[in-house]
Amino acid sequence: MDLFERCHELPTVKRLQQAGFHAYFRVLQSGPDAEVVVEGRRLVNLGSNNYLGLAGHPRVKQAAQDAVAAWGTGTTGSRLLNGTSDLHADLEGRLARFLRRDAALFFTSGYMANLGVISGLAHRGDVVVVDRLAHASILDGCRLSGAEIRRFRHNDARDLGRVLAACAGRPTLVAVDGVYSMEGDLAPLPRIVEACRAHGARLVLDDAHGLGVLGRDGRGTAEHFGLEDEVDLVVGTTSKSLPAVGGFVAGDQHVIDHLRCSEVNRPFIFAASPPAAAVAAVREALTLIEQEPGLRRRLWALTRRVQNALRGMGLDLGATASPIIPVRVEAAHRGGDLRERGAAAGRPRRCLPHPPEPHRPPRGCPCGAPAHRHGGGGRAAPRRRGARERGGGGEEGRLAKARYRSRMLGPRPAAGEAQLIPLDPARKRPITGPRRARPPWSVHSW
Repeated sequence: MDLFERCHELPTVKRLQQAGFHAYFRVLQSGPDAEVVVEGRRLVNLGSNNYLGLAGHPRVKQAAQDAVAAWGTGTTGSRLLNGTSDLHADLEGRLARFLRRDAALFFTSGYMANLGVISGLAHRGDVVVVDRLAHASILDGCRLSGAEIRRFRHNDARDLGRVLAACAGRPTLVAVDGVYSMEGDLAPLPRIVEACRAHGARLVLDDAHGLGVLGRDGRGTAEHFGLEDEVDLVVGTTSKSLPAVGGFVAGDQHVIDHLRCSEVNRPFIFAASPPAAAVAAVREALTLIEQEPGLRRRLWALTRRVQNALRGMGLDLGATASPIIPVRVEAAHRGGDLRERGAAAGRPRRCLPHPPEPHRPPRGCPCGAPAHRHGGGGRAAPRRRGARERGGGGEEGRLAKARYRSRMLGPRPAAGEAQLIPLDPARKRPITGPRRARPPWSVHSW
């Protein structure tokens, strides 16, 4: 069989596009601001990881422009050889001081940071223990390392302890997300730290979605829980709150020196160095995070407003405790319908087929609530008129809510067709209807 024969089989995303759901690979005609231009229309952007709105900040853009003028458009080399400038060295020092660590190492992307850290520390004969909903970059780093991979139930520290007990006597690395990018929930870090210490395992925290968002000073999930001294290594990305491209790891000096010089850290050694413009933009954004705590306050005010509005509509947002807002939709066509309705109203939502990783249960993909400025946040949540129309208690209120839901989500599906099932917050299960079989796809719209 010709290897390319399988390329004629349409992937799921392509099949959905042919069915009329064009939620993927949409071409933006503007930057990732509070409002974006898509197909000539100006729409409110509810589908961005630009949490603090710094991607378009004048100071960040000016820093990138100045770096291009001074350093050119690329480094044309790897960090190992000619790709380390004083900009890279300075940013590593800044990241280490910000995170209160001895040292930091800057990678070309957050994905490559996880690949390099895990494969650079764990080897054949070792064990890497990961959450079942760990990010793909963590899993790929485990595979690259050659170590044995073991998984524990999502955010279940007791199950983690059981797995670690079975690995007694073997070098073990635990790798978890601080904030889960599809669920929005936080890792129970105090209990995870306790399990790691009890069994002598080292802990790597991927805080891609926590940095700049959580903690009093924006240092992420470990600061949020008061456990910065208990986490061995922090991995992060500079493509979200820090708005450019790149990734990093911060930790003890001897560990960072090992990762910097280890021949097995191939994602670091054999990758082109990040361009000066990206490094300078990250450095300036880090300064803004340190100087302007109001950025986080504005983000969280908008996050709470959007979450309260969506829950008031009866939507299931899961256990999110972050600006990632998952809206669970049980069928792909319903997610496409929500996206189209949102775009028609000037509020584009991004829909992803689910599960993007085979072991994930069906649920939606995340809704990052960026820091909308200049009044943009007012369009991010349902308007007050709509809230009034939902009504209060009694039969009149019930009918008003039904009318509001129908207008926002369309008519209820026919019998046997997948539909949204609101959850009873007290019982943590569907309010009405029998238990439904797990659908093959779910689309998260934001």
